[in-house]
Amino acid sequence: MSKNVLIISQTSPFDQNSLKEALDVALIYAAIDQQVSWLFTGSAVLSLQKALNAPLLSLKDMFKQLKTLEIYDVERVYACQSAMEEFNVSAHSLAVATEIKNQHEILALIKQHDFVVTL
Repeated sequence: MSKNVLIISQTSPFDQNSLKEALDVALIYAAIDQQVSWLFTGSAVLSLQKALNAPLLSLKDMFKQLKTLEIYDVERVYACQSAMEEFNVSAHSLAVATEIKNQHEILALIKQHDFVVTL
């Protein structure tokens, strides 16, 4: 039976291991036919920006990998509204289709999932 899994990323894209681990977890759950959602909070919202220039920052280009999420049926990507405001990230600058959620909506989102993985 399929379960709803929410992955929460909280760290900046400059902590490449954390983002890579979250991506791996998302793809693993999706591969075994679980319903995967991914929430970006805190400085992790910076990972969603189109303008993040990974090669200049000596990072792997996670932007390209994030764009493949839909292929693996990870179609629900969320971002924390207050984190986006804190880090001056606009909805127009996001690289993937993302639903913006406020704190109350995030709490409801967490309750809707069977498993929550925070990385």
